[in-house]
Amino acid sequence: MLGFDGLDPATVDLLLAEGKLPNFAKIRLGGAYGRVKSFQPMLSPILWTTIATGKTPDQHGIGHFVVHEAGGGERTAPVTSDMRRVKALWNLFSDAGKRVGTLGWWATWPPEKVNGFIASDHLAWHFLFAQGFEEESGPGATYPPELESRLQPLLVRPQQIGAAELAPFVDVTAEEIARPFSLTDDLQHFRWVLATMRSYRDIGLELWKSERPDLMLAYFEGTDSTSHLFGHLFRARALEGELALQQRRYGRAVEAVYEYADRILGDFLAALDSQTTLVVVSDHGFELGTLPDDPSRLRDMRRVSERFHKEEGVLFLYGAGVRPGTRIDGATLLDVAPTVLALGGLAPAQDMPGKVLAAAFRDFPEPVRKPTYEIGETPAAVPDDDAAERDAKVDRAQIEHLQSLGYLAGGSSPESDRNLAAIAFEARQYEKSARMYKVLVERDPDDSALRTSLAGVLGALGRYDEALAELAIALKLEPLNPEGHYNSGLALERLGRRDEALASYRTALRYQPGYEPARQALLRLTGETGERAAANAAEAEAMTLAEEAAAAARRGAYQEALARLDEAGRAAPHLPLICQYESNVAYLAGDRPRAIRALERCLALEPDNALFQQNLKQLQKTP
Repeated sequence: MLGFDGLDPATVDLLLAEGKLPNFAKIRLGGAYGRVKSFQPMLSPILWTTIATGKTPDQHGIGHFVVHEAGGGERTAPVTSDMRRVKALWNLFSDAGKRVGTLGWWATWPPEKVNGFIASDHLAWHFLFAQGFEEESGPGATYPPELESRLQPLLVRPQQIGAAELAPFVDVTAEEIARPFSLTDDLQHFRWVLATMRSYRDIGLELWKSERPDLMLAYFEGTDSTSHLFGHLFRARALEGELALQQRRYGRAVEAVYEYADRILGDFLAALDSQTTLVVVSDHGFELGTLPDDPSRLRDMRRVSERFHKEEGVLFLYGAGVRPGTRIDGATLLDVAPTVLALGGLAPAQDMPGKVLAAAFRDFPEPVRKPTYEIGETPAAVPDDDAAERDAKVDRAQIEHLQSLGYLAGGSSPESDRNLAAIAFEARQYEKSARMYKVLVERDPDDSALRTSLAGVLGALGRYDEALAELAIALKLEPLNPEGHYNSGLALERLGRRDEALASYRTALRYQPGYEPARQALLRLTGETGERAAANAAEAEAMTLAEEAAAAARRGAYQEALARLDEAGRAAPHLPLICQYESNVAYLAGDRPRAIRALERCLALEPDNALFQQNLKQLQKTP
């Protein structure tokens, strides 16, 4: 199994049509292919654990990238293998006496004892130890422990990715390449991405050929990280200013990494024999080449977090037993593990919600399921008492990596339990979800988002007065909370307080014009779309000019946008929308005084607008 994080099916289809992915074309034409549905929240440790276990997050227990350290206050650490509550494919194959190999998979450190090998996700951070890999890092990233030193010659450091290696991907100078390594530096981060992809390719091929496991899983993160760093530039047209400069330097990176993934696939195809079945999967897709509607987000677009993840990934099956030319329809990530178990001659479990994708294979009857594999303990991780300092360094690097991609805002993150509570809510396990949220609120009573979520669960249970009480606290803590205003509207509507509900829905849209649940609520109750209609010809002209300004700002054409907004302001000086756009664009153009003046005009028009108040306060701080 080859896992390519965030590999987007629409982008694969586009590049296939252009003849740029010959190896993906080979397995698509000669095997089975389809899109695979992902699940919310679309965060890699959750999804790749779901793929490896065939279990939902509430079953397997991995709910986020990080958790709060036990006894560590607010300190966070990446999730680890011993937090997983169920057995993964490598455990199940080992228990059945089959040899396994796992490479780079999320949440595989500390490595578990298996019949075979595990090169854990900590192996990607070997370059942090400057003086001799074996001496500095010691055992701990692999099982068996001695495998780590054996793999040393195949590990590539970011410093080894020089001008020649970078040339197919980016256009940068020698001075930029020579900068000190930092994951907050886009170029240096990208060097780490390439170094990790090359390391795992070389290690995977070596171990596949030398160890010949019955099952091997190899994970490549680079397709996702590159999309986070540079995905907004992918084939985006008519960019200007700083965005045009970014595109000249990094605009080809995403496409080139997809082509690199295709070459990696080709390397593994060349190593396969006629008895081997290949599974290629991604955990989700990625929206590429899209710029945000709000131009104020452009400057931080490279840190897009999971907001640009798409709910469909790719799934290819190729090789032994696969029916060529088969289309896979309706698959989800939960179907991967049962299918792999069946391919290995093992029975899927009844407590695995997914199905076996039998239609993709020749003569492949649905296997009889056993009740469960969760009997006895999951194999313990290999102890390593001497590696605490090394592991702390890796933890810090992983946290920095996640922060630089926008996953951990402000250096912290919701706990895993927050996502698990949300998953319970989506599964309509409302009582369970309410209990989980109450524990979290007690732990952090000033977290507006937690109180808002708890209120949503209370509303689902019909406890509307309790929900409104939680929301009152949440909105006092964070007035710019569209979900909070929307949930207030729902509770008020259920209590028959229609006018108050409408006011709450309108407030949600005031602070986030694209908030679709509130827009749909207004449309349902009144026929309103939530968008302000022009009162006269002058307003209509101003709103058209504002949209043209927003489109120009998305492309980085800030002066063109400001000129359009000047025209709009003269046509309708009483519209808050115009001065709001002007403030955003002026800030992006580096004109802080103009941004402040525009917001002051906004507040003169709407003195109670909390968004304007907050933005002005931020702008008035010393830069």
